Amino acid sequence: MGNSSEKNIPVSKNYQENVDYLNKELGVPDSFDIVFREMSVGGKKIAIYSVNGMVDTKVVSHILEALIDLERADLIVNALQKLLKGRIVTLQVSEVETMDKILYFILSGPMAIFVEGQDKAIIVDTRTYPARQPQEPDIERVTRGSRDGFTETLVMNTVLIRRRLRDPKLRMKLIQVGGRSKTDVCICYIEDITNLDMVRKITQDIQGIKIDGIPMAEKSVEEFILGSKVYNPFPRVRYTERPDVAAIHLLEGHVVVLVDTSPSVMIAPATYWHHVQHAEEYRQEPVVGVYLRWVRFLGIFASIFLLPLWLAAALNPQLLPEWLQFIGVSKPGKIGLLPQILMAELGVDLLRMAAIHTPSPLATALGLIATFMVGDVAIKVGLFSPEIIMYIAIAAVGSFATPSYELAQANRLVRLFLIILTGLFNFIGFFAGVAIIFFLLVRTKSFGIPYLWPLIPLDLKALGTILVRAPVPIKSKRPKALKPQDADRQPNS
Repeated sequence: MGNSSEKNIPVSKNYQENVDYLNKELGVPDSFDIVFREMSVGGKKIAIYSVNGMVDTKVVSHILEALIDLERADLIVNALQKLLKGRIVTLQVSEVETMDKILYFILSGPMAIFVEGQDKAIIVDTRTYPARQPQEPDIERVTRGSRDGFTETLVMNTVLIRRRLRDPKLRMKLIQVGGRSKTDVCICYIEDITNLDMVRKITQDIQGIKIDGIPMAEKSVEEFILGSKVYNPFPRVRYTERPDVAAIHLLEGHVVVLVDTSPSVMIAPATYWHHVQHAEEYRQEPVVGVYLRWVRFLGIFASIFLLPLWLAAALNPQLLPEWLQFIGVSKPGKIGLLPQILMAELGVDLLRMAAIHTPSPLATALGLIATFMVGDVAIKVGLFSPEIIMYIAIAAVGSFATPSYELAQANRLVRLFLIILTGLFNFIGFFAGVAIIFFLLVRTKSFGIPYLWPLIPLDLKALGTILVRAPVPIKSKRPKALKPQDADRQPNS
């Protein structure tokens, strides 16, 4: 599944051979967006290739004026390159000798110039991408803090990180992925902080990706470098659309992977606890941050365990002490509790998916339908018990309070797994399911880092920073799991 064109074909001194080859590969004139312009300067032919909409027209006009002013003696690659650099100082001008690189540059946005009799092409970076302005991500909002977020343009995303980390040791390594798409993938890390062995491993894995293209961007990259384990729903990398979150992870020794065309960046490695922290906790006073973190922990716990525990208690009311006798079903529905819960769970997921695809003007109508026509009427006709609707709602709120969308999805599957085992085997099924999930978490690793670290293996000092949002001046050490030899270095040194 590689590129259909041959690789490493050198540029020929025969001008027409070069033109014929590129016209065939680029589909000129069939592809209307490929701009091919020929002109004669000083008695020599010049061919210019670019993609319509990806070049700055003002800069192109300056380049054409520079070409028209040339004399025949200046029409050699070195002289032409110096002239263009002198005319427009902001341009990046380089020489390329092979056709595969020329095709890559043309389709990436820069302009390619061929001069008759020369065995090199000049690449002039005149690209300008259609891009939206950085906006606050919808799923990572904060009450106070920066309102910028990553966009679909790779260069803009790297600038947003550079703006926060003016460190000369910050590295941005560019790799092309996809035999046909040639998608730009950037590996970002701080050289003297990050474990370079991990950087090399990630780089080699990404370079080893063999596929036509990665239309799903960073998710496709993740599945290639980590493998897709069907039985394990837990995310082993963290995604974020906030530049400040990416920057703080870089200071902690993580690697950030950016993929062109995607506003989400991938942070590696990531433990379970990275997915339960939110930027909002660090935008408030430490004591407020601790409170918010524990409320969030409570919501995540409720989203996983509350409904299965209630089901076990409702199925075995004789096992409950007197002060818990209120737990259960006051008015049993017309079908069993387990089918009711499964139907309600699927209904909530269906409404969530419908909300994603519903236009904003119709969102209110969808909410009314869900509240009255589905929930209220279903209770009145006896399809659902009121208690089930209440506990389903609490679990849904807990899922929405989970900072990581990927972890919330994994927790939803865990909850369904526990519900089914509990409905079939009561409390024994519940505890067996918890043991299975715990064993899975213990076995899971992210780039060699245990998923439950610092709980397993136990690191009390690091665990304290997870449980309590410490003031920033106190939190001055990097995680040992990322790079033990640098654990005592100051993050902001």
